[in-house]
Order: sequence, then C-alpha cells, then structure tokens
Amino acid sequence: MANHKSSIKRIRSNDAKRERNRYQHKSTRTVVKAIRKAHKKSEAEGLLKSAFSMLDKLAKTNVIHFNKAGNLKSSLQKHVNGLN
Repeated sequence: MANHKSSIKRIRSNDAKRERNRYQHKSTRTVVKAIRKAHKKSEAEGLLKSAFSMLDKLAKTNVIHFNKAGNLKSSLQKHVNGLN
C-alpha cells in the first residue's frame, strides 16, 4: 500500500478513470453491435450519429486509437449505406 497522500489519491483517481473508460468503451461497443444487427436502414441511421460521437470521444481521450475510431466509423457507414 502506498504511504504518501498524493499516491493514495492517485490510486483512487486511476481507479475512477479506469471504471469510467471501461463503461464508455463497453457502451460504445454495444451501440456498434446494435448497428451491425439492425435490418432497417432508418433505425441504423438513428444509432449511427450517436456511435460516431461516442467513437470520437473515446479517440479524443485516448481510450482507443484515433485510426481505430476512423476505421470503425468507415465500416459502420458502409454497412448502413448497404442496407435497404
């Protein structure tokens, strides 16, 4: 266990940030899966805007790499464009 006050606080804040990052990453993956499972173009387009926003936020905070966010956005847009 850490002895300094600052290192104890650092451990607490790291845990809080880790939990927040995990929650945001998992909820983004859930939206991405929902888009891929969607059969109607209208419902997929509704989720697409929120997914793009979530991916951009994850990339901005370095939870995921910005190239990965771009690749996901591109593949999701292609998928939605191919729906009827």
